[in-house]
Amino acid sequence: MSTTTLPCCHQLLASDSHAAVLTDVERPRQSISDDRDERSATGGWTVILVLAGVTSCLGSAVPAGFNIGVLNNAANLIGRFCNESIKERYDVDISESGLKIVWSTIVSIFLVGGVTGSFIASWLADRYGRKRTLCVGNIFGIVGAIMFFSVQKLNSIEVLLAGRLSVGLAGGFATCVVPMYMAEIAPLRLRGAVGVLCQLGVTCGVFLGQIAGLDTVLGTANSWQYMLGSFIPLCVFALVLTTIVLPESPKYLFIIKEQKQKALDELSRIRNMDLMLLQVEIANLHQEIEKKTTSEPWTIKRIVKDPSLKLPLFLVCMIQFGQQMSGINVVFYYSNSIFLQAGLGVAGAQYATLGTGVANIVMALVSVPVMSSLNRRGVLLTSNYLCFGCLVVLCSTILLINVTSYMPFVCTVAILAYVIFYGIGLGPIPYFIGSELFDVGPRPIAMALGSVFNWGGNFIVGMMFPIVETIIGAYTFLIFAGFLLILGHIVRIYLPETRGRSTMDVAASVSQGFNSRPNSRRVI
Repeated sequence: MSTTTLPCCHQLLASDSHAAVLTDVERPRQSISDDRDERSATGGWTVILVLAGVTSCLGSAVPAGFNIGVLNNAANLIGRFCNESIKERYDVDISESGLKIVWSTIVSIFLVGGVTGSFIASWLADRYGRKRTLCVGNIFGIVGAIMFFSVQKLNSIEVLLAGRLSVGLAGGFATCVVPMYMAEIAPLRLRGAVGVLCQLGVTCGVFLGQIAGLDTVLGTANSWQYMLGSFIPLCVFALVLTTIVLPESPKYLFIIKEQKQKALDELSRIRNMDLMLLQVEIANLHQEIEKKTTSEPWTIKRIVKDPSLKLPLFLVCMIQFGQQMSGINVVFYYSNSIFLQAGLGVAGAQYATLGTGVANIVMALVSVPVMSSLNRRGVLLTSNYLCFGCLVVLCSTILLINVTSYMPFVCTVAILAYVIFYGIGLGPIPYFIGSELFDVGPRPIAMALGSVFNWGGNFIVGMMFPIVETIIGAYTFLIFAGFLLILGHIVRIYLPETRGRSTMDVAASVSQGFNSRPNSRRVI
C-alpha cells in the first residue's frame, strides 16, 4: 500500500475540516444529511467533468443501447442470412422452429455477455481502476464491431454470435462502471444529474439502433453488417479520450489504492479549484478511509454475509430487476402492432415507434434537472405507480381494441404516457442508486450484482414474453403491473432518501438490515 503523505497545508486542511465533521456527527442525523451535506457541497460543472460525462455516455452507454435496439428492424434480413449460411456451410435445411432457436441465441447471447461483463467489470474496477475498466469495455465494443463487419465475408454465424457476445460484455461494463465512475468524480450536489447519464446514453443508443435498422438507412441485404458495427467510431473516440484526458476517480485512488497525493491532484483538476477550497470533500475522504478497518478485500461472499449490507444489496438488486420487470421492452415491442391497428400503416407505425424512442430520450434529458432538485425516493415511487396505472389501462384497451373506434387512440396514449412516466424515474434511478447506497469499498461488487439482476431481468422478459403472451395475451401486462406493485411496496418501506446525503450517512440508515426503517420519520 502507498504511504504517500500530504503536504503540510493539506494535513492542516484535512485536520481542521475533519474536526468540523466530527462536530457535525454529534448533531442529529437528520440535520447532518439534509443540512450540512447539501450546504457544504462544493464544485459544479467543469470542463473535465463535462468531458468525462460526454465520453463515458457516448463511448460506453450509447453503444450498449445501440446493440439492444439495432436487431429489431433488421430481424428478417439477419434471419435469412442465418438460414442461407447454415444451408451452404453445413448442407442442412433448418426448420422454422430451428431458425427461431438460432435467432433466440443471437439475441440472448448479448444478454449473457452483459451479465458476464458486469461481474468482470467489478473485479477490474477495483484492481485496475474505473478509468482503465472503461477502456477495456471500449475495446470489447471495438472487437465486436470488427467481427460484425466480417460476418458476411466469412459467411459465419459463429462470428456473428462472437460479436454479439463481445458487445454484450461491453454493455455489462457500461452499466456497471459508468454510473459508479461518474458518481465518484462528481460533486455531491451533481451526483443525481450525472447518474442519469448512463440511462440517457442507453436510451439514445436504442433510438439510434432503431434508426440504423430502417430499410432507408442501413437495414438492407447488402449493408446490415455495417449497420451492426456502425457504433465503432464512438468506442474509438472514447478509448482515445479516456486514455489521454480523463481523470481517475479520486475516491478510488484515495480509499482503495491509498495514493492520497495523486487523488488530491485529480480532485483539484476535476473541480478546477485549489485544494484550500475543498476542505469538506477532503475531510469526507479521510472519514471514509478511517472506516477501512480491515485489509480484507471485498468479495461477493463477504458482501452477502455482511449484515449491514443486506438491505442495501437487496434494494440495489430488486430495483435493477424491477426496472426490467416493469415491461418497458415489451411495451416497445407491442407498440408497433398497436400503431398498425390504429391505422397508421407500416411506415407510419415504424416512425410512431421511433416517436416513443424520442419521448424516452426527452424524458431522460428532463430527468437530469429533476434528479438534482427532487428526492429520488419520491420520484421513483411516483414513476412506479403511474407506470402501473398505464399498464392496467393498456391491458384493458388492447382487450377492447376492436370494440370501439377510439380504443386504438387510447392505446397509443397509454404507450406514450408509460414511456414518459418510465423515463422520469424507473429509467435513470436504478442505474445509479447503488452508488449512493454503498461506500467506495463494496460499491463495485454491489453495483455489479445489481447490473447482473438488470441484465437477468432483461433475459427473462425477452425469453418468456413470447411464450406467456401466446397463452394469456394482453393479460401479460398485468404480470408486469404486479411486479411494479411489489417494487413500490419495497421502495416505500425500505429505500432511504439519498439526495444531498453522504454515502456514510445513507449506509448507516440501512445498516440494521430489514429491521431498518429509514423512512419512519421521513415524508415523501
